[in-house]
Amino acid sequence: MTKIALVTGGSRGLGRDMSINLAKKGINVILTYNNNEDKANEVVAKIEALGQKAIAYQLDTSDVSQFDTFLKKATDHLQEKEGQPNFDFLINNAGIGIHASFAETSQDQFDQLMNIHLKGVFFLTQKALPFMNDGGAIINISSGLARFSTPGYSAYASMKAAIEVLSRYQAQELGSRGIRSNVVAPGAIETDFGGGMVRDNEAVNKMVSSSIALGRAGLPEDIGAVVAFLCTDEAKWINAQRIEVSGGQNI
Repeated sequence: MTKIALVTGGSRGLGRDMSINLAKKGINVILTYNNNEDKANEVVAKIEALGQKAIAYQLDTSDVSQFDTFLKKATDHLQEKEGQPNFDFLINNAGIGIHASFAETSQDQFDQLMNIHLKGVFFLTQKALPFMNDGGAIINISSGLARFSTPGYSAYASMKAAIEVLSRYQAQELGSRGIRSNVVAPGAIETDFGGGMVRDNEAVNKMVSSSIALGRAGLPEDIGAVVAFLCTDEAKWINAQRIEVSGGQNI
């Protein structure tokens, strides 16, 4: 039976590449987007061109009150099209970046980051568990910033550090169902994340590149294939691990 993955934030950046790479592995994809339906539909079309099934739903992952309705739509769709409501893989990728020093981070900024990167991940995963097949996998997206420090990201990195701890607890508590939980931690990547700072600011890109052993900033395609690999049988014995995909940043 064809496996199915749910990818949050799958319309752009890293999530787009994850979704496409999952399809290349023969996995069908449910993806979410926050506000760009056209971009989400482009990803769906790309996946369908690869011979896999895909559908996109709008979801604000900072709003826990939306989760039950979203999951009902997604699982009803699977019941209708596949004859069963379950899926196999959950990739918690949706996120934003806020650059603010520790001294200047506001409560509103902190709450926004927490709601998306920690509370949303915690409770979407919790609510998705009844619909996840045994033997599946959770992949939570962290950041190299949870290992090394770059001024301006204290709140963001703190949420990602919490996600890394949560992933180990998930692995321990869901192991009886054969559900694995791992973390993929990208380094600096050229996307529109954080206003496209790494991609569009030549000075920032050059600074980042100088900190990476392989001599360049990362690209979305450096990440997606790793996430897809973790959803294959070849990765069935990888559990409770933090896999940094950064080209050797700040080593």
